[in-house]
Amino acid sequence: MADEAALRAEIEALAARVGRLEDVNAIRRLHYAYGYYIDMCMYDEVVELFAEDGEVIFLSGIYRGKAGAARLYKTWFQNFFTGGRPGPVDGFLLDHFQMQDIVTIADDRASAKGRFRALLAGGNHESRPDKPEGLPLQFWEAGLYENDYVREDGVWKIRRLDYRVQWQADYEAGWARQEAHLRPASITYPENPLGPDELLDEVRPMWPQRAHVEFHYAHPVIQGALR
Repeated sequence: MADEAALRAEIEALAARVGRLEDVNAIRRLHYAYGYYIDMCMYDEVVELFAEDGEVIFLSGIYRGKAGAARLYKTWFQNFFTGGRPGPVDGFLLDHFQMQDIVTIADDRASAKGRFRALLAGGNHESRPDKPEGLPLQFWEAGLYENDYVREDGVWKIRRLDYRVQWQADYEAGWARQEAHLRPASITYPENPLGPDELLDEVRPMWPQRAHVEFHYAHPVIQGALR
């Protein structure tokens, strides 16, 4: 009986471990899918990745709920980048490379956190007739995500997407000679039809200023092994 109980406990422990690994892979897939949809300017698909009470933190502002996400991705990005139509658009590049992911699953497996690094190559081909005014012809961008995820009806969704631009630069001039062309939000919706619902308490610095982005996970040596 003791051997049987030990075997049962080991099986249960292995099943729990496999479940957590599947959760990590599901969240990684979710975030990578987000990156691919952003690449192709498929903003309807982007909005549907969010939980009903999800939110986006962008440029020191908070876009709340799916209405806020739609305002950011569809009213702002889609109208600006693709003239209001779903992408992809000939002559427009917005490729996001998602990497260096660290995903941490909560003990109850109902929520999780994830950190990802993004590197973006963007811009317009010179032949594009309707190039967005004010967008560099070729540019680089890099940023960090520190996101929250939630399981809704058995499906992992984005609960809080927090993207912090680390630097931006035109391709020709490079990051050594330019500041980020995007600036922190200062006016909220509806006064600004494209603005966030709320501003963060602190304005996050923009390149060339730097700031530490807090890690959601424990130090793997000082604070114990990674889970």
